[in-house]
Amino acid sequence: MTTLDSATDTRSGKGHRDENFPVASHLIHPRHRGAILAFYDFVRAGDDVADHADLPPERKIALLDGLADALTGAGPADPEAEPLKAELSVRRLPPRHALELLDAFRMDARKNRYADWDELIHYCRYSAMPVGRYVLDVHGEDPARVWGPSDAICAALQVINHIQDCGKDFRDLDRVYLPQDCLDRHGASVAMLGETKAPPPLRAALRELAGRCLVLLDEGAVLPDLIDDTRLALEIAAIHRLAVVLSKGLLERDPLSEKVHHGKAAFALVALRGVAATLARRPFRGRVVRAAMQGAAR
Repeated sequence: MTTLDSATDTRSGKGHRDENFPVASHLIHPRHRGAILAFYDFVRAGDDVADHADLPPERKIALLDGLADALTGAGPADPEAEPLKAELSVRRLPPRHALELLDAFRMDARKNRYADWDELIHYCRYSAMPVGRYVLDVHGEDPARVWGPSDAICAALQVINHIQDCGKDFRDLDRVYLPQDCLDRHGASVAMLGETKAPPPLRAALRELAGRCLVLLDEGAVLPDLIDDTRLALEIAAIHRLAVVLSKGLLERDPLSEKVHHGKAAFALVALRGVAATLARRPFRGRVVRAAMQGAAR
C-alpha cells in the first residue's frame, strides 16, 4: 500500500468543469463564485482521498482528519483547506457543511455496500445535501424555507451520479451504491455491474432507482421559486432541468454500455429551458413563497 503525506498527494486532477452538473457557472454572481469554488476544491480534495485506490482505509481516515483539523484550526494548516477557511472567516460562516462532507468520505473509506434506500439517503445526507445548503447559506437564503427542497434535489443528483458511474465504481473501487434490496427485488446481482452491458434484471433495478430520482426532483421542483437571489434561482433551475432529463434518460438507457450524459449543445439547450421557465414564473413567486411558509408553520 502507498503511504502519502498529505491530501495534495492524492489529487486526481479532476476540476469543477469535469462534473456532470454545473458548479458555480456564470449564472452565479461573481461575488459568490469564489466561495463556492473554494468549497468545491476542498471537497474535491477529500473526495480524491476517499477514492484513492492505493490507500488503506486507516490512511484515508487520517488524511481526512487532517483536512478537518486544518479547516477548523485544530491542526496544522493545509493548502487544500486554506482558501475555504479564509472564505468562511470573511463571511462568518461555520465549517459545518464541509465537515459533514468529510464524514461522507470517511463512510466511503469504511463502507462499500448499501442495504436499502434509507441507508443510501443517509449517505446522501452527508455526501450531497451539505453542498446545496452551503451554496444557499453563501447567498443568505432562509434555511427554513429552502433547505428541504434543496436536500431532495441534491440527493437526486447524487443518486443519478451513482447510477451513471455504477460500473466504474464497482470495477475500480469495489464500491456499490445501488441498494442491495433493490437488486434483490429484480433478481440482479452485484457481479452484473462488471459486465459490458447490463442484463435485464440490472436494468430493471436501475430503472427503479431512476424513478426514485424523479420523485425526489418533483419534491425539489419548487426550490427556484423560493430563492430570493434571481441568479442562484436560475442556476438551480438549470441544474434541476438537467437532472430531470438525465433521470428520464436512465429509465431507457444502459449506463454500462452507453453514455447517459449531455453533449455541450444539448446541455446548454436543456439548461436554457429550465432558466426560461423560471424567469417566466419569477413575477408570481410571492404566492409560492407564502404557500411554502404557511406549510412550514403548520
